[in-house]
This record gives sequence, structure tokens and C-alpha cells, in this order.
Amino acid sequence: MADTQTVDTVEPETGKQPRSTRLVLFALMIAMMLAMLDNMIIGTAMPTIVSELGGLEHLSWVVTAYTLATAASTPLWGKLGDMYGRKGVFLSSIVIFLIGSALSGMAQDMGQLIGFRAVQGLGAGGLMVGVMAIIGDLIPPRERGRYQGMMAGVMALAMIGGPLVGGTITDNWGWRWAFYINLPLGLVALGLISVVLRLPKKRAKAGIDYLGVVLLTVGITAIVLVTTWGGTEYAWTSARIMELIGIGVAALAGFVYWQTKAAEPVVPLHIFRSRNFTLMSVIGFITGFVMFGATLYLPLYQQSVQGASATNSGLLLLPMLGAMLVTSMLAGRVTTNTGRYKVFPVVGSVLMIVGLYLLSTMDTGTSRVTSGVFMAVVGLGMGCLMQVTMLVAQNSVEMKDMGVASSSSTLFRTLGSSFGVAIMGALFNSRVQDVMAERAGALGSKVTEQSAQLDAASLAKLPEAAREAYQYAVSAGTHSAFLLGAVVAAVALVAAVFVKEVTLRGTGPDTEGASAQPAVVEHV
Repeated sequence: MADTQTVDTVEPETGKQPRSTRLVLFALMIAMMLAMLDNMIIGTAMPTIVSELGGLEHLSWVVTAYTLATAASTPLWGKLGDMYGRKGVFLSSIVIFLIGSALSGMAQDMGQLIGFRAVQGLGAGGLMVGVMAIIGDLIPPRERGRYQGMMAGVMALAMIGGPLVGGTITDNWGWRWAFYINLPLGLVALGLISVVLRLPKKRAKAGIDYLGVVLLTVGITAIVLVTTWGGTEYAWTSARIMELIGIGVAALAGFVYWQTKAAEPVVPLHIFRSRNFTLMSVIGFITGFVMFGATLYLPLYQQSVQGASATNSGLLLLPMLGAMLVTSMLAGRVTTNTGRYKVFPVVGSVLMIVGLYLLSTMDTGTSRVTSGVFMAVVGLGMGCLMQVTMLVAQNSVEMKDMGVASSSSTLFRTLGSSFGVAIMGALFNSRVQDVMAERAGALGSKVTEQSAQLDAASLAKLPEAAREAYQYAVSAGTHSAFLLGAVVAAVALVAAVFVKEVTLRGTGPDTEGASAQPAVVEHV
């Protein structure tokens, strides 16, 4: 019989987690990286994919299909883990992701690639949720702070290394290896988790809430399509966008009503009775809104206005991501040592507001050093928020709801990123086109009639006067986008002020009344 060890204890002689637990955490970080790295690697391979497969008019669906499947499946994966046991559900999500990756690499036309990307996204929806929920089972909240730096480091590595890895793989091995690279990494995670991780088995008496799944999927799909198509494929006031908004609102309203009736709801509404959980959902939404808006428009500003190279676009975000990593590690250590955490959402929100306001002041004369300092301030703020929001959200629910708490927090952050990219993008594009029309007249309008975001090759072909007008317009656009971000971040500050500092499980009496059979891992 295998020797087992309860994982919410540490080795007394070292004060560290058992080696087997560290192996599981290593495998979980690989799975987390797969989930975060994929779109960033694929982005740099897109031109090569189009040149071989054709279908330029459907190119956006390569990303949209993945995003839709990920967002729509996220709540379901969390609920399935709560009902049937996290290990088997998580392993299933890895297998589906790897199957989607392999099929995407073998795609022969754009239609196949889009379909296989949806399969890949379906698996990806369970990766991040599974990682967070399993860590929630393995590590008590008090000790979880030790690993915030690890998770923030994986996130920073994915954002910085993704474009570099994608470009290198595509140039040397071909675009298909941008998908195949997932296979060896995924198999390592699959093998380690299969052998080492032991979690209590569960079997829910109630069946899956299929109507809830359908209503939530339709609602999320409509929201993501509105934020993806609005202002690009269709005008915001077009009939198609209005139809999608109507469908989304009706589906989500029906979903909320049905969750009060279902025997085993996909998202049990009682978790929102916890003030902290609801506040963390709001803060997570805003963090996603700000983070993904910033990571999209900062490189654009640096490339268009400051003349930075697009080749190493991930490195342009290094000041922000480095600051985020350092602060996340510090926040984790302080939380572990003191059990106190409310200060981080408050300070993080303040830093995020200040940093976004500073970014909004950038113009055509702002140096890279200055913009780097401004980015670092935003990164310090996000570092205080990224992992603490998940930590507090998980600590605010009973252990039996750990999966839906993790999936709901992840979903709110995902939806926040969709709204951030869409709303900040709409404001940016509108401002750029208005300023170009003012400064360059008919030529300016012609330059930006297709898109307000020009690549380096298109920018180099512009007459000097038009190029200077465009640089000024991009500065004006980023000013509006980041000023909006600062206003939105103020909502996070209000939410953070009302957070109640509840004792973290593992520091004393269980104030939430949660209890569960402890997770165990097999020594290897």
C-alpha cells in the first residue's frame, strides 16, 4: 500500500512541503503555462498560417473560437470537479487540450483549424480552473501565499516568452510546431499528476444541470461575440450586435433564475452571499479589464510612437511584468507570515489607478525610461491583486464549492479582459481616427479607414507628415484608453475598501465552517 502524506502539513525539519507535493505543483505550473502561453505563441505564427492555409477572411476566428470555448466551458469544469473529483476532471481537460493541439497542428485548411482550436479551447477552460482548485485543495490559504510568486512568474514568463517562442518555432520548425510544442509539456504534466496526486474521490447524487450549462454557454458566447465583433466586424449600434446583446441578457437572466431551482446548479448563487467573494469577483473583473487592455495597447504605443521593434514585443512589457512578479512574491510572503491580506487589494488598487493615470499622460516626447517607470507602477498594483483575489475568493467559500469559486473567479477575470480589450479598443480606435482626420485631412481618414492600428511596414510607407500625425493620434488614443482604465480601476478601490479580513483557513479556527477530507499525495 502506498505511503501517503496529508498535504496541508509541512516537513517539520525543513518547514517545506513534501517533495511529492512540490512535484504536483511543478506539474500544475506546466498546465497553467500551457493555458496562458497558447494564444501568445499562436499570434506570431498567424501570418505564416494564413500564407499556407489561406482563409484570411476567417483569421480572427482562430483566436475567437479558442476564446469562446475557453470562456464557455470554464464554469462547467469547475462544477464537474466539485461533483466528481478534481483529479479525473483535470486530467480530462489536459487530454482534451492535447488532442485539440495535435489536431490543430495537422489542420489542412482554415475551417479545420478553427474547429480544432475550439476543441483546444474546451480543454483550456479546465486547465486554469483545475490548477487553482487543486492548489486550493492541496495548500491551506495561509500557506498558499508562498506560491503566489511562482504563479505570477509563470504568467510573466508566458507573456514575455510567448511571442519570442512563437517566432522562433515558426521560423525554424514551421507553424505546426506552435501547436505540437504543447504535447511533450502536457504529457509531463499528465504523467506527474496521474502518478503522484491523490485526492478524495467524489460522486454526486444529482445529475449535471444541463439547462444551466446551455443558458450560461449561450450568455457567455453572446457577451464574448459582442466584445469581439463590436466596433470591428459590426458597428456597435448594428442590428447584429443588438441581437447578441438581447440574447446574452435574456440567457443570463434565465440562467440566474434557473440556478435558484436546479438541484445541482452550475454556479450555486449562495457563494455570492459572501461579501468577500462578491467583492473579489468585482476586483478580478477589473484586474482583467486593465491588464489585458494595457498589454494590448502599451506595445502598440511603443512600436508606433517610440519606434521600438515589434520582434521582441514581449520584452516591451518587462517593467510591468517584472514589478508584478516582485510584488506578488512579496504579497504572498507577507500573507503567509502574518495572515493579513486586506492591505494588498487596497494598495494595489491605488497603485493601479496612479499608474494608469501616469500612462495616460504619455505623448510623442515620452522616453522609454519614463514609460517603463509608469508601467512598473501599474505592475506593482496588479501584483498586489492578481493572486490575492483568488486566495480570498477561495477562502470565502466552503471546500465543497472550491471548484465553482475558482471557475467563477477565472470567468470574471476572462470577461473583464474581453470587455477591457473591446471598450478600451473602441475608445482608442475612435480617438485615433478623429485625430488623424483633424491633422492629416482626407489622407489621414484614408490611412485609418480599415484599421486604426497600423503595423510597422504600413507605418514606414506613410509620408512623413502622415506618420507624425499618426504618432500623435496614437498618443491621443492611448491617453483616452488609459484614462478610462484609471476610472474603472477606481471601482476596484471602492470594492477593496469594503473587504472584510476573515481569518485564512490554516491560521486558526475555520471561520467559514468549511471542512473536507484532506487531499493526499503518494510519495515517490
